Order: sequence, then structure tokens, then C-alpha cells
Amino acid sequence: MTGKRKTNPAGSTNSYRGDVLRVLGALKVATADQIQRIGAPHLTHRHADKATPSKQKQARTASHTGALSDMRKHGLSENGGSTETGDSLRNLTLKGLEAASYELRRPVTEMGSTARGAGSSGASHPMAVNETVIAMLRPKPNMAKLADDPPHVQAAAQAAVDGPDGIGTIASYWTEVPLPATGTWNAPGKGGAQADLVLTAPQDGVPLLFIEVDNCHETAEELTLKLEKYARFFRRTAKDTDGKERPMWRTRWTAPQGPYGEMPHPPVLLVFNHIGERNPNRTVPRLQELTRHLWQGERQRGGHHLYDRKIPIIAVGLKNLREHGPSGAVFARFGRTHPQSLLEAIGNPRFEAAQAREAKEAKARAAAYQADLRRAAQEQAAKQAAEREARRPVCTGCGTRFTDARWNAVQATDWGTPKDSHPNLCDGCKQKAGPVVSPAAGTRERQEPVRREAGSDDFWPAPERPVCTECGAAFTDERWKATKPVGWTASPAKHPSLCGDCDQQYEADLDRTWGVSPRREEHDQEQEPAVPEQKTGWLSRLRR
Repeated sequence: MTGKRKTNPAGSTNSYRGDVLRVLGALKVATADQIQRIGAPHLTHRHADKATPSKQKQARTASHTGALSDMRKHGLSENGGSTETGDSLRNLTLKGLEAASYELRRPVTEMGSTARGAGSSGASHPMAVNETVIAMLRPKPNMAKLADDPPHVQAAAQAAVDGPDGIGTIASYWTEVPLPATGTWNAPGKGGAQADLVLTAPQDGVPLLFIEVDNCHETAEELTLKLEKYARFFRRTAKDTDGKERPMWRTRWTAPQGPYGEMPHPPVLLVFNHIGERNPNRTVPRLQELTRHLWQGERQRGGHHLYDRKIPIIAVGLKNLREHGPSGAVFARFGRTHPQSLLEAIGNPRFEAAQAREAKEAKARAAAYQADLRRAAQEQAAKQAAEREARRPVCTGCGTRFTDARWNAVQATDWGTPKDSHPNLCDGCKQKAGPVVSPAAGTRERQEPVRREAGSDDFWPAPERPVCTECGAAFTDERWKATKPVGWTASPAKHPSLCGDCDQQYEADLDRTWGVSPRREEHDQEQEPAVPEQKTGWLSRLRR
């Protein structure tokens, strides 16, 4: 503990010194009160029970005042004069800016100047810029750090937490940013502007916003000249890393492209702090007329406007901004008749509404088209069904229409499918009609059987089942297979035109007529032993 006291005699902690580096790194110059309100807003509610406002401020800023004292000892910060109300101004040294670049995660080249001497005239403009940042941020107290405080302190802090949200963090803000119309970023030439604030908070819907703070000392004509410099900077192009020409501001910041290929310029917010002699209620209308060529969009058929290469210019009072925050309807965009929230003012809600209507109409057209397709398909199906019903056969016996199964049964699907025996009769009339009688067989039924599938050993299967030439009966499967030719050879059966019964009857008739059937004769010849042939030599040949 003794070593820490020697290093930081005021007893500051890393947390409070980090607050100082982040706030002064972004704002360049600020009071201990502003550093505390941004870095540790919970202290505002903890010391609200002090007797006087002066003692309250002293109590809640004590921690950051000690951090500033220790940082001054280390050469990181210095006193920069005082405000008109007597508050001490603090700023960072070059060494402090380098340390702040690590806290803000910014390149040292983008940290800006040390703002030394800003408090020589009271720093009224830097203080208004800081108050604008606080009003935009609306820092929320950390309720975990107030867990041991009285209930009324927690209730006041909870009310601040439940209030409207701000935009971004302290790292989202840059101050005194040069906008070179000539020269480079690090060495800007003449004719350019310098933005009081640049806000980049895409996570909150504000990808890029330039802020100008006016203490109501400038006329409408002077503000017009400043906005003309903005327009000149926005029109400047530079070669990007891919070798293509782009607007110079896009080589440093990122913003989405406009719809239909339009390229609107980044919005500019004018914050009026009414402490000067100019009345903003008179300055703003005059400024709106003088800058109409910079902000007026092109009206579209849907009632919205497109702002290709135009600057959205918005005006707001610091008092209203501090009271209502960015979400309050206190922002007046040039060309619109009623105030809006900041996100609506920098956006194009009418165009978004037109897009939503167009998408809804396109969806309705697509649904109607699909309904027409379904209706046409249903009508076509109904027409085909009616045509099919008109072709459905009618029974010649009873006059009823065929069922689908009966219709399919009497139709030949290919050349090999046999027709039904009664193709003009329904199932009931067919059963009453009975089987077809063959003239050759007398009373035997000769109905064409269904063709059997060809086997693996079939070569040229007969298209129809053979019929016995003697009795007219259809061959059985065994007889058909026994008499079927194999390949190019004739049938192995002796009587392939006879059925099995007629073939047996024919063999029996031969036995009765000749006494021995041919089959018996063949059997006897097979049983008779063969006489061996004698070997012959030269003597036997002579005897012959």
C-alpha cells in the first residue's frame, strides 16, 4: 500500500484514471464535473444528500480530481485554465494523448491536439460541445455500485436507468475533426471545415453524424458558409485502397448506400445553445432558405423524397436535447413540417413506408397470381375430368357407365395385353352372360387366358396360349412349356399341337392298332445288347 501511495499520492485507482483518459482523449478539454458525469454517473446520485450544490459537486468529483492530480504528477494531464463559472479545465499532454489512444483504441494520428490554451477565454464553446456529448450519451448509473446505498439513492438512480437511452459510448465521439477540401487528413489545406463533433454509432442506428454546436453568436449567413464547406468536403473524391475513386469521407468512415443507387451525403446536426444574442427561432428559418440547394430532395410518385448528393440538415436546441435525449421528438429536419426523433430525422421514414407498401402490394400480387394459377389448374382438371367422363364406355346390356376398374380391364394397354371377353358389358352383365363357348370344343370354355411373363430361357414366346388342334382346349402351363420351341430348334415334343390328354390318347390308339407302341419299340431297342464288332486283320480281308 505504501508503494501505491508513493506512485499515486492522491490515492486514485486505475478505473478513475481510465475515465480521465477516455473522456479527455475524446473531448480534449473538460472539467472534473463533466469527467465524473460521463465516466462514473452513479456518483451523482450517491452524494445527492449533501447540504449545498457546491459540497455535492466536491464530493462526487473527489475521486476523479485525485486521479487528475496523480496523472498531472506523471505528466499525462495538465490544468488548462478555468471556465466562466470558475471550474478548472483539464487537458492531456502529448504523453497523455498517447495513453488515451490505447484506452479509446484509436491511432495516435487521429487523437488530435492537446487543446492547450482552450481555457484562456473561458472555453464556452468546448463546454457546450461537452454538454452536447453528455446529452447525446445520457450515461446510465451502474446499479451494482449502489447496492449498499440508501433506498432513495437507488430509486433516483433507477429512474435515470429507466429513462430514454442515449447513443453510443464516449469512444463513439471525435472532437475537432478536420474536413479538408484541399490537402490531406493530417495537413488540411485552406477552404475546409472542422467538425465540432463526429459521431459513429452504427450499433444504435447512427453510422455517421456530423455535429455543429453554436452558442448563438453566428448569423444565418455565417452558418451557411460553414455548411457550404461541408458540401465541398463531401463532394471531394480520393483514390481508395482498391484504386477506385470514392468520396473522401468514405475512405475514413463507413455509411450505407442509399436506395436505387442514390448517394446521400452524411447528415449534419446543428445544436443551438442559446447563450448568445442571436435568436435561433429566427436564425433557423433564414438558414433553411439559404441552404435549400444543399438539402432539398427530389419528390417521388409515392410521396417520399430521394436525397442523391444532398445533405440532411437537422436543428435542435441544447435545452431540449438535454431534457428529452436523442429519442425525443425535438429534432427539426430542414424541409419537414414537424419535429421527429433523431433516428427519424436523419432517416427517410416516408421512403421506408413506401417500400413497405410496395412490398405489401407485391406480396398481394404474388398471392393473387398463385391463386389464379391454382384456379386455372382446377378448371383444367375439371375440364379433363368432364372429357374423360364423356369418353367413359356405357354397358350395352344395362346402360350403366363403366367403373374405373372395369374401364381399365377392357382397355388394351399395349399390343400384348388381351382384351376382355365381354368388352361391351359391365361386371354384372358379364357374370350373367357367362363364359364364351368355342365352336370347335362344343361345351368347353375357350377364354383367352392372360399372357404369362416370359422366362429367362424363353427365346420367342408365343403371343397367345396355344390351343389343342384336336379338342380345342387351351394348353396348361406345363404342356405349353413342354411343347415350346427352344431357340431356333423345333419343339422337343412329338405332337406339339396336341394337349396333354390328346397326346396320351394318341399314344394309346397306336398301341391298340399295331400291338407295340412306338415308345415301347424305342424302349426295347434301348434294352437289346449290342453285338461287338470283330477285329479284322489282313487274313480276314483276303477271305472276303
